Amino acid sequence: MDGCDKAERINGVFSLQELEAARDRVHEAFPGTPQYAWPLLAERVGAEVWVKHENHTPTGAFKVRGGLIHVARLARDGTAPNGLISATRGNHGQSLAYAGRRFGVPVTIVVPHGNSTEKNAAMQALGARLIEHGADFDAARLQAMRLAKEQGLWFAPSFHPDLVLGVATWALEMFQATPPLDALYVPIGLGSGICGAIRTRDLLGLGTEIVGVQSAHAPAYARSLAEGRPVHLDSADTMADGLAVRIPDPDALAIIRDGVARIVTVTDDEVAGAVRAYWTDTHNLAEGAGAAPLAALLKERGLQSARRVGVVLCGGNIDLALFQRWVLSFQSWEGVTPVMTGEPPPSSADP
Repeated sequence: MDGCDKAERINGVFSLQELEAARDRVHEAFPGTPQYAWPLLAERVGAEVWVKHENHTPTGAFKVRGGLIHVARLARDGTAPNGLISATRGNHGQSLAYAGRRFGVPVTIVVPHGNSTEKNAAMQALGARLIEHGADFDAARLQAMRLAKEQGLWFAPSFHPDLVLGVATWALEMFQATPPLDALYVPIGLGSGICGAIRTRDLLGLGTEIVGVQSAHAPAYARSLAEGRPVHLDSADTMADGLAVRIPDPDALAIIRDGVARIVTVTDDEVAGAVRAYWTDTHNLAEGAGAAPLAALLKERGLQSARRVGVVLCGGNIDLALFQRWVLSFQSWEGVTPVMTGEPPPSSADP
């Protein structure tokens, strides 16, 4: 059973009424996430910077919004009587597992070997059956599609109309809560988040530039736009696992091509710097994909000087080992050398 039949492949096209209804359904599960203008980020960038905190959802990432809309429809229509299966590096799987538990739909998730142990544990804690297969996301995705046919499961892709509609609700919240934004930086994995943001901007009649962000180590969409055709990569070797996609979705590519101002690519080192900036300037955890928009904004700070800019911190599910490598053990960033003495911090209490 396949969630990608052609009758449904009008991805990213929904009305404002449908979007507002989706937002209301999402809010039945959890309140909207906040968006804040952080002063220290403004100083760092030289612009007014608004952050959409999707790291504050129940799964720590924006994808739970799409999972709720998709799985609710499957449960309502009886489309997945034997359960659903999908592939993920983590956040998509957590969203499906969260929604599956809420709506009583069994969920199987295929992850590549070497996937985040913490994200694997989170999916299993939400009740998902976990299968390891392949070296990367795309290999896991092909295996999930095979198992769907063999076991009579509904295959839930990472890019689907329900998912685009659901995740677009973060953009609706942000656009309606902030002053008008000159630009909004959005990461691109398979594309649901940025496609939802593009459609929402257009529905609201806003002039905000949508800037896509990809890993320089996995620039499938950036290269596809540059070459005017879908480009399949041989590898997607990045520590920002939410951006590790080798094969662009053709529907997502079409929406991105028509609606994005440009795509900025960032290295893992630049992403690590943005993770540290979030920690020092806002005390928020950001995973690699979640920090990538800020990394791109920092790279383009001259272009955005004195403007009002948004970034989506799309997820905070960073492994402890990577956080330690990128933040706690990093020895020379911003002129500060962390001292790991094991001594307790000084008291902040009044004398």
